[in-house]
Amino acid sequence: MSSLAPCPQCNSEYSYEDGLNLICPECGHEWPAVAAAEGEADDGRVIKDSVGNVLNDGDTITVIKDLKVKGSSLVVKVGTKVKNIRLIDGDHDIDCKIEGIGAMKLKSEFVRKA
Repeated sequence: MSSLAPCPQCNSEYSYEDGLNLICPECGHEWPAVAAAEGEADDGRVIKDSVGNVLNDGDTITVIKDLKVKGSSLVVKVGTKVKNIRLIDGDHDIDCKIEGIGAMKLKSEFVRKA
């Protein structure tokens, strides 16, 4: 096995160097080798949605289940799109603003990347 970083797109272990870039032979994704080295020094926290897509700050997500808002009679309906999310530490790992409801924290298991 190589000591290179796995593909950020498909997590393949078979990445290889081509000049200043790393390339994944399985999905064809290319990324800078410098960014891969900096990413290894990161905290290692990877948050995935309900189907396994990796979530990042600023992504747009869709709610996949009706969610009751604790302490009120409001409900976040299936299919609600939420733009510009922020990833945080904790049980509820997504911080966002939902139109008509306001600031909320969501669990990644109840969302899908749009």
